[in-house]
Amino acid sequence: MSVIVGRALPDVRDGLKPVHRRVLYAMNVLGNDWNKAYKKSARVVGDVIGKYNPHGDLAVYNTIVRMAQPFSLRYMLVDGQGNFGSIDGDSAAAMR
Repeated sequence: MSVIVGRALPDVRDGLKPVHRRVLYAMNVLGNDWNKAYKKSARVVGDVIGKYNPHGDLAVYNTIVRMAQPFSLRYMLVDGQGNFGSIDGDSAAAMR
């Protein structure tokens, strides 16, 4: 039961779930900084799946999309370039 609760609920310290933390760490290791060029989301998803997260690519991509939407979280954690959906219910573009 503790594993299920630990994965489903955000951490009290920073409000991030483990998959959010893994994605942000992988992006930091890749060198995705505010002053560098954009990297394709498939590259980030591949690194997260290969090194840190044993789940499917769709869950990781949906996490990146949610962190890039300014209306989903209080603070936008990922600066996405391209179509990441809208508040009206339009879905994000396919992973490339």
